Amino acid sequence: MAEVTLEVTRREKSGKEISKKIRAAGRIPAVVYGAKKDPVAIEVERKAIVELIQKSEHGIRSIFLLKMAGTDQQRHAMIKDLQIDPISRKMTHIDFVRILMDEVVRVAVPIHTTGLAIGVKEGGLLDWQVREVHVECLPNAIPDTIDVDVTNLNHHEYLRISDLKLPDGVKVLDDPERVVVGVTHAKVEALPEVEAAATDVAAEPEVIKKGKTDEDEKEKK
Repeated sequence: MAEVTLEVTRREKSGKEISKKIRAAGRIPAVVYGAKKDPVAIEVERKAIVELIQKSEHGIRSIFLLKMAGTDQQRHAMIKDLQIDPISRKMTHIDFVRILMDEVVRVAVPIHTTGLAIGVKEGGLLDWQVREVHVECLPNAIPDTIDVDVTNLNHHEYLRISDLKLPDGVKVLDDPERVVVGVTHAKVEALPEVEAAATDVAAEPEVIKKGKTDEDEKEKK
């Protein structure tokens, strides 16, 4: 997995008001932790990290080389947690976790299906139960995706995690007996009289509870 370089700036102060000012200036408050070292509060340019994520084939799963502005300090890290504003859909806070390129990491890798199953050709439905798996490997060995060929699947046939073909050096951490994907029969359509009866029943209005929300997350130090 290729790395992407991101310049960051150390934050000397923290708190709600400081975070608001940082976001208003087009930047995102963040923290770097892990590797048995003290957490470091930083901020990153919103436009820069959004462009890096969009351009990188690995997206938010990329390995970032964080370079501290005005110093020669740099550190490899990955995004551990990303907080998004529910209304603006903008990033509000990022947690980076330090990584060492010669030590294994645990990450989630998406599953990608290939082919058209025999059972689907005959009218069945593809039953996709697991869309990502957790693996352990060196940072530069993290696969982009894990491909699953479903071509030979017939009705009521399934592929399990134990059937996945993993690259060398990649170890799966999930239950090997867990079903990943299979083929089931198409659902039987409801009879007209049943559908008619269902429409005669008045639907109970949904009650939406609105609770208090915090505009800013508590800063991690």
